[in-house]
Amino acid sequence: MHTMKKAILFTASIAFASTVFAQTTFRQQVHIEFEKSANLHAFIKEVDPEWYEDAKDRVPKTTTNYSEFTGNAEKSIYKPGREVAANNQGWWLPVADKNVIYTDYKTGTYVAQRPVFEEVFLVKDSLLKIKWQITPDTRTIAGYECRKAVGILDDTVAVFAFYTDEIMIPGGPEGIQGLPGMILGMGVPRLHATWFATKVEVFDVKMNAVVPATKGKLVNRASMMQELGKILREWGSYGSKFIINFTI
Repeated sequence: MHTMKKAILFTASIAFASTVFAQTTFRQQVHIEFEKSANLHAFIKEVDPEWYEDAKDRVPKTTTNYSEFTGNAEKSIYKPGREVAANNQGWWLPVADKNVIYTDYKTGTYVAQRPVFEEVFLVKDSLLKIKWQITPDTRTIAGYECRKAVGILDDTVAVFAFYTDEIMIPGGPEGIQGLPGMILGMGVPRLHATWFATKVEVFDVKMNAVVPATKGKLVNRASMMQELGKILREWGSYGSKFIINFTI
């Protein structure tokens, strides 16, 4: 009798382990919708207080747009998603909201198509270097338990991220990556913006569209930032403050 019970328990354990393994296998590739929310009033006030006083009654306090992430542990693509409501459109839309970013995790490189005012850059470079510190804090995002990490980009830009190790992809919104799991939530205080996953799909993910963009002025990250610096300086003292929009 004891032998039979042990056999039943062993069989149940194998079945449970197989189920967990199957779920993990399916989570090796995902399609995620991200919602980006930016506090325009806070950003404009920081850039130019006088401009803020003039524009605050004509500009919505926040703006929202959507992006899509498709990828696995080897490669991913991040690109614009569904259109937002018409009343969310206008000259006040934050820059850098039309990026198409292809990431190759195996080679540690990325290709980013970045429309910048009248120019379109095609940036090819190594992955962003982010110094991460993982914390014990957790929260649930889109049904996944996520752990909080704090990162520093370019030694100056703080990034707060929530990642899940249930999805074994070291990626995230925009070009942010480098954690032991998929980033489902992120905030960049200097941009007054957050990105959160609203929907995560793990079945029937189409990877054939995960290819880099090819159109644009070919540059690396340093040369693009140098060109942007020249352009934005012509805007006056507040122009350089827009550069941070292109750092991620």
